[in-house]
Amino acid sequence: MYRFLLTPRWWGINVFAVLAIPVCIFMGSWQLSRFEDRVDSHRQQEDRSARAKTAAARPLEQLLPVDQVTSGRQASARGHYDAGHQLLVPGRTLKDKHGERQGFYVLTLLRTDGGKALPVVRGWLPGDAGAKADTAKVPAPPKGEVTVTGALQASENQGSDGVPGGGGPAPGRLTMISAASLVNIVPYDVYDAWITLTDTQAPLRAVPPAAAEGSGLDLKAFQNLGYTGEWFVFAGFVVFMWFRLFRRESEAARDAALGIGVEVEGAVGADGGVGPEGCAGSDGAVGATGGVGAASREASGRTEEGRDEGGGEGRGEGSGEGRDEAARAGRA
Repeated sequence: MYRFLLTPRWWGINVFAVLAIPVCIFMGSWQLSRFEDRVDSHRQQEDRSARAKTAAARPLEQLLPVDQVTSGRQASARGHYDAGHQLLVPGRTLKDKHGERQGFYVLTLLRTDGGKALPVVRGWLPGDAGAKADTAKVPAPPKGEVTVTGALQASENQGSDGVPGGGGPAPGRLTMISAASLVNIVPYDVYDAWITLTDTQAPLRAVPPAAAEGSGLDLKAFQNLGYTGEWFVFAGFVVFMWFRLFRRESEAARDAALGIGVEVEGAVGADGGVGPEGCAGSDGAVGATGGVGAASREASGRTEEGRDEGGGEGRGEGSGEGRDEAARAGRA
């Protein structure tokens, strides 16, 4: 009954199912491992951030370049602020006891002893960076040589949180904190990193460090989780369709073995024939070409003969009597 499994059609179906199911399971497992890696990375980043708050600061040069390990670490640098290139970074939110509030960062470039400049976010202020009343609250940077300490951060990009989608910055403002954005604003080299100060001048508020890119539970992490479910659903769908096709074929084979749906004696055939009891048969069956059996032709012949005899006698008798009556009427 299951010999249909050896047909070329079923060979193709079986090979496809055998290959598709492991591939779907492998891809689903890989996407799940990607999600778990992001969860572990997020936990490790949180642990590093917690330790960085109490750890001793290290010189900036020892922590560069910024990666997932060094991001958020306390870094120190020595130099003097360039008050002539103080910039405001608008459209930044900060959470406090009143909830999330819109404001702006105050960024000042620190000319280090090595010659390069380090972007330093001195703090955050609520309000609009384009309003004079709000910008008038910005305190002037300290003068002379200073040593700054803060959380090290990687340069921002278009996908970073808080960075606007497009549009150039107004004079004295900066939309994205990165060396690429500052190269056309300042006449000196800039580190491909920045720090946010832990201790700020009033009324500035400290900006908490952001998690390193790719280490948090962002949209990409949950996309990996969604892809995991999709691949496992595909594997289940392949199994379901194979079982459904197999069940249909096996039922058809079983019905054929039991004779269900096969022409039997006495049933109307595919060619329109009718058996011996008014259905299909040899004598009396209507053939595929419209012919009639011997018995049917014989019965038809007898019927025609009876009609001829009856009709002839009736016509003969009726016509003879009519002629006699017409003759007698003529003689009279």
